[in-house]
Order: sequence, then structure tokens, then C-alpha cells
Amino acid sequence: VQLQASGGGLVQAGGSLTLSCAASGRIYSSAVMAWLRQVPTKEREFVALIRWGVGRTAYAENVKGRFTVSKDGPDTMYLQMNNLKPEDTAVYFCARGTQWTFVANEYTNWGRGTQVTVSS
Repeated sequence: VQLQASGGGLVQAGGSLTLSCAASGRIYSSAVMAWLRQVPTKEREFVALIRWGVGRTAYAENVKGRFTVSKDGPDTMYLQMNNLKPEDTAVYFCARGTQWTFVANEYTNWGRGTQVTVSS
């Protein structure tokens, strides 16, 4: 399954964006889908995840209450980002894994990222 993130852009601090992740095939209910982000010179950082079948979600502490991960149908995931801050600036990736994990490198299937830039 190939993954493609989209929806990034330039937004002012306090604004909102919605990212989409489209899968080329069905995502099985046992999968864990995640949003992760990366800025240059730093490690990839976990943002949010969703257990596909049951819809259970989890968030990094620094986005909790501002970001919401959701799914639509068998092959699309979203990340609604509100009250964006300059420190949210990064390339955002969607990824698929099999484990409930907050460790970015444990996700084995990554898509191309989308740039989110938040100006102050």
C-alpha cells in the first residue's frame, strides 16, 4: 500500500489546516496509522495515531487538544490541526504500522510528506 500525504501549506499562527493521507489500497483493521513530522536536523517525531479498526486515537503531548486524527472509509486518514504554532512547522508524513507505538522509526510503511509552515 502506498501512502500520500497532502494538504500542507503556509498558515499564520493560530490558524488551521487539515492534512489528508490517501492509501492506494485498503488499510486493514489491525493496522495502526500515524502522523509524524520532521524538521531539518531533527529526528522524526510522533504526532498522532489511530488504530484503524476501532478508531482509538493517541496524541503527542505537544499537540493534544489542538490536533485531531480521524479516518474516512477504508483508505483515507485526516489530521485536523487547530491553533497552529510556529513550532508545528515541519514536513508531515503519514505512515502505517502494526504496533501501537509512539516511536517514529517503528512505522514501516511511509508516504511522501507535505510541508506545513506556520508563521508567527
